[in-house]
Amino acid sequence: MRRAVTAAAVLVASLATALTPVTSSAAAPHKGANTAGVQDDFNGDGYRDLAIGAPGAANGTVEEAGSVVVLYGSASSVSTTRRAVITQASAGIPGTAEESDRFGGTVGSADLDRDGYADLIVGAPGEDVDGAESRGSVTVVWGGSGGLKGGASIAPPAGYGEGRTYCRFGLSIATGDMNGDGAPEVGIGSGCEPASYSGPFTRTGRAADRYREWRKNARGVVMGDVNGDGRAERFYLAGPTDGDIRGPVTLDTGAPDSGDPSVNRGIDLPYADGHAGQIGDINGDGYGDLVTGIAGDDSHFNDPTPAARRGGEIQVLYGSAQGITAQQKPKVFHQDTAGVPGKAEWGDWFGQSLSVGDVDADGYADVLIGSPEEAVGSLASAGTAVLLRGSAAGLTTAKAAAYTQNTAGVPGTAEAGDGFGATVHLADLNKDGKAETVVGAPTENSDGCFWVARGSASGPLPNGSVNVCGKAAGITVGEMNGYFGAALASPHVEN
Repeated sequence: MRRAVTAAAVLVASLATALTPVTSSAAAPHKGANTAGVQDDFNGDGYRDLAIGAPGAANGTVEEAGSVVVLYGSASSVSTTRRAVITQASAGIPGTAEESDRFGGTVGSADLDRDGYADLIVGAPGEDVDGAESRGSVTVVWGGSGGLKGGASIAPPAGYGEGRTYCRFGLSIATGDMNGDGAPEVGIGSGCEPASYSGPFTRTGRAADRYREWRKNARGVVMGDVNGDGRAERFYLAGPTDGDIRGPVTLDTGAPDSGDPSVNRGIDLPYADGHAGQIGDINGDGYGDLVTGIAGDDSHFNDPTPAARRGGEIQVLYGSAQGITAQQKPKVFHQDTAGVPGKAEWGDWFGQSLSVGDVDADGYADVLIGSPEEAVGSLASAGTAVLLRGSAAGLTTAKAAAYTQNTAGVPGTAEAGDGFGATVHLADLNKDGKAETVVGAPTENSDGCFWVARGSASGPLPNGSVNVCGKAAGITVGEMNGYFGAALASPHVEN
């Protein structure tokens, strides 16, 4: 199976091993847990929290059962002293920790039950269900004043994956309010059909409505407001397909009609490609922009149709009052683009992960891109992360920067096979208005690690940054690599 305070606030990384959830001092939930600023605030204290998947973690002697570590945010950012470690063996969490379930293969969040606390959503794409190998499962863990506690399964819609195996339900997770009622919708991607859920959810995990988009496959689902009406749009990213290795992109227009497949048929974006994506306002015009990654090039895919440009690429489609239309052509960036750090080489996997957020509080969202297979000197697959800045003119290479574990101020040392950049995430964890930079290195050591640097007016600050590894954060590692850092709340490509 498979799976805004002062800029002087410092990051804290402790090696303490307490595994119990932190108790919040907040007397009432922080309002607006579905807004961008507190999307991941699980304990209602007003600080975003950081969820890190470790799908290779063991549960006792059970290999690759998987776990998720949540580090609670504060004025000093995140610390392993304020954490929860969640597995399928945790009290109140449905399911059973089984070999190769890979619980924590994906993570996401939203306030599903509208109680004012964000809830954690976890994918276990390797889990066998009802005899279907790697059908996959998705679990919600409920937020509250004491942190995360208890959970429920989010079941696929009727007919999902019939007659198929290896669907990997939960391969991607996206959330957003599509109808403006304040309750989030959830989109779940897989190797089979995508599934749609309309909130609010009950504590049994049941949504107000759900359906499967049986007309297409979609490994990636992206949600965000690209036309400024206050409601999220949804895009389906099929991933590599026969005849289109670069990956089709489709704008969802609504639920299908079982009697007429033409009803609400999605709008194909013929000039766009992508395997994973995220939405943010890069040019500060009030409209969300869609950023997608295509990491695999012709060295990875043995197919007559073209794959990504050498080394991988990202694409940007800018939102407007008309949203994103089929006539738009994306702006493309790769490591042979003038001003982008590094050099495009076959198999770099530039764009395997990406995240959109404002690292310097200038009002323009920036884009962080992972390239985990890039060599650092002679160190193969040591990995790198590249930051491109937003501006009024859109995404730019001005002030672009690259970070490796050999960058001055970054803790540790680059080593072959670390996979630094396999996941990336931008989120303001200390509420100073500037997003922290988080980069996963899931194949570092036997457990996996991530790096986090605070934001500033000049961008991420390597000096004072920290490296946190899985064992110190409370995961268990058996014979298999724990892959701590293999999933963050921002998307990464899964093939």
